[in-house]
Amino acid sequence: MPNGRVIATAVVPAPWGPLRVAASRRGLVAMEHLVSDGEFEASLARRFGGPPDLAEPDGAARAMLERAISAATAFVDGDLDAFAGLPVDLSDRSAWDRRVLDAVRQVPPGSTVSYGDVARMIGAPGAARAVGGAIGRCPIGLAIPCHRVIAGDGSVGGYGGGSWGGRAAGIALKEELLAREGIHLPRRRGAG
Repeated sequence: MPNGRVIATAVVPAPWGPLRVAASRRGLVAMEHLVSDGEFEASLARRFGGPPDLAEPDGAARAMLERAISAATAFVDGDLDAFAGLPVDLSDRSAWDRRVLDAVRQVPPGSTVSYGDVARMIGAPGAARAVGGAIGRCPIGLAIPCHRVIAGDGSVGGYGGGSWGGRAAGIALKEELLAREGIHLPRRRGAG
């Protein structure tokens, strides 16, 4: 890549469609669902200043990718703690986004928090909207469990979705992920 960052990528099968994964030598840099290969590669190119060289990743990036593949496969197979201990590389994110996403990563399986709760967790009460923005920019879904962050009224709220079904597919996936953890939330009136 033009900036010197070597990234290795793979696709992990999941019941909701392909899970696209990318890793650097420092950790998992991206994990997206409901997107095409082209969308995933375009997202990586935007983040890192050019298209990744996917042909020949270095050994360290490849080893990190193998760890990420194992964790993703275990998660899909039902191990809700599979991503614990897997390094994530958020070095291209702002300090604010890293702070928010680090807090979200601490939300355990079977639990939910609101955007306001996350704001309070990081010492920024009243910043729920800004927290929502950071969560919306999260490049590493599932390993950073954004699906566990819900609306302040206790409803499911929103969830990102790519071209495969858009917002409705994203919310359906969020509900499915939460149900796997034993959580069933009401939808807002008129949602979905």
